[in-house]
Amino acid sequence: MKRRDFIKRSGLASSAFFIPGFLKPFENHNSESHRNIVIIQLSGGNDGLNTIVPYENDLYYHHRKSIAIKKEDVIKLNDQQGFHPSLNALKDVYDQGYMTIINSVGYPNPDRSHFRSMDIWHTASDSNEYLSTGWIGRYLDSNCSGCEHPYLAIETDDVLSLALKGVTKKGIAVKNVKQLYDETREPYFKGLIEAKEKSMLDEDNLGYLYKTLIETSSSAGYIYETSKQYKNEYSYPDTGFAKQLKTIATFINSGMQTKVYYVSLSGFDTHVNQMPTQQRLFKEYSEAIAAFINNLKSANKFNDTLMLTFSEFGRRVEQNASNGTDHGTASNVLIYGANLKQKGIYNNMPDLSNLSEGDLKYSVDFRSIYATILQNWLGVNNPSILKKNFQLLNFV
Repeated sequence: MKRRDFIKRSGLASSAFFIPGFLKPFENHNSESHRNIVIIQLSGGNDGLNTIVPYENDLYYHHRKSIAIKKEDVIKLNDQQGFHPSLNALKDVYDQGYMTIINSVGYPNPDRSHFRSMDIWHTASDSNEYLSTGWIGRYLDSNCSGCEHPYLAIETDDVLSLALKGVTKKGIAVKNVKQLYDETREPYFKGLIEAKEKSMLDEDNLGYLYKTLIETSSSAGYIYETSKQYKNEYSYPDTGFAKQLKTIATFINSGMQTKVYYVSLSGFDTHVNQMPTQQRLFKEYSEAIAAFINNLKSANKFNDTLMLTFSEFGRRVEQNASNGTDHGTASNVLIYGANLKQKGIYNNMPDLSNLSEGDLKYSVDFRSIYATILQNWLGVNNPSILKKNFQLLNFV
């Protein structure tokens, strides 16, 4: 394989995974309690109003003549709000108290550009602030007192997201574990590593890319050898997103010491014919989430796992002329876990009578969600990572 192809396919140009020498690389810690978080990104700007439907709100139906979810089709969660019918696989998850829905999540002075808004969510910046490190990346950089294991993060993709890039540490993008492991064992790359071990290359000639190669080779071995100790025979839907979650479940159930997992589901930019697109995507999403949770429960790992689902923005309240919705602002965030403090609907539904130029007004800053996860779940000082103080919420 050519070096260029290896770098592109393994994510070496943008990822690094640090395994300290004192850590026994292939030791199974399956019996230990080890908190982790799974972050799920719905790319494209998911329409929150058709996700958690305000089915008793006349303004919702006024603004959406042809794309509103019919009242009789809504999976009712309380006397005001309910699931899109294609999220029916989540109803049992919700009823068991494993889900918190946070409405009207956004940030001041919202940006409707996919790329800029996603950068804001990834870096936890203000809308007029540009950062080169992600909020998870800065978490990896930080020294967490009392943490027994190194800070490690895996994204099940070919390219590493900005959220997982720090100053000195980064996560690793791994879509195919066996393929990455095999590629890092090819003669060319083994030769480079052996040359360094024999001091044939000095530090001046090492370079960032070569250092990353060594780190990736080490972590590929750790991921491959650890994950294969758990044979995942749990049945998942035959979709790409479900396969990614099954891979993450295998990592978690094998006792891997990773703290953060990151996965994306794309296709939510629904300017045209939103109804069939959301129907397909919500079915894929909800069935995979339900299988993933049940898989973790079967291995007694769900208690140690928190899950966060977000999108870079919601959609406008008024439907457009193409039976879709255009880029908006605030939307909902979905939290899953076995030990949630506040279950079900966390806060009031969006106020459709008080819009900002046709858009929903946010009431919860997304960085308050990050701060709560960092402080209350991962056990670190959140202002040192988020660079500001944000209100802590009461979901975990």
